Amino acid sequence: MSKTLEDLITRRFQDVTVSEAGHINTAEFLEAAEGVVKLFGTKVREKSLSNPSDPTVYDTLQKIITAEAKEGDRTATQGLLWLKRGLELTAMALKRSLENQKETLSESFTEAYNKTLKQYHGFIVKKMFGVAMLACPDRETFYKKIGGDNEGAHEQLLAWVTALQGLLNELNIFYASGAFDKGL
Repeated sequence: MSKTLEDLITRRFQDVTVSEAGHINTAEFLEAAEGVVKLFGTKVREKSLSNPSDPTVYDTLQKIITAEAKEGDRTATQGLLWLKRGLELTAMALKRSLENQKETLSESFTEAYNKTLKQYHGFIVKKMFGVAMLACPDRETFYKKIGGDNEGAHEQLLAWVTALQGLLNELNIFYASGAFDKGL
């Protein structure tokens, strides 16, 4: 029996709690982000976000960022910023893959990279990304991992990507509101 996207992830982005004020639950977001690791077999940089010392103070991502701004230590803010950027790349690439079914995953990820992360990277990292794309799974292998290259799997993946993009939009608005990404 083939696995589905739901089998690979413990929490979907569409199940992450967002308060009426737009604050995103920290533990749930990080649990959903771990799903990216299971999809691609890579490490998500979250070390500075995990295991907050006081869960009531840091129960939303926005509270972590606000607290760090007051304390002058922006370690978690920077870690979340890079996690957010990496997830933006992933969301854009997967959405592109769903919309352009004749395109290879490598092409989808390269186009997404050009629009998201490339601007933050120097010459060497840009070249390393190109080399990494040589190891990108082919479309058939990737979609087989999440239940096949079929309408049902595409609908699940699109729901996941859409929910992720909604959370990222909330974070982008928050980062911009306080210029929390300035200098990072």
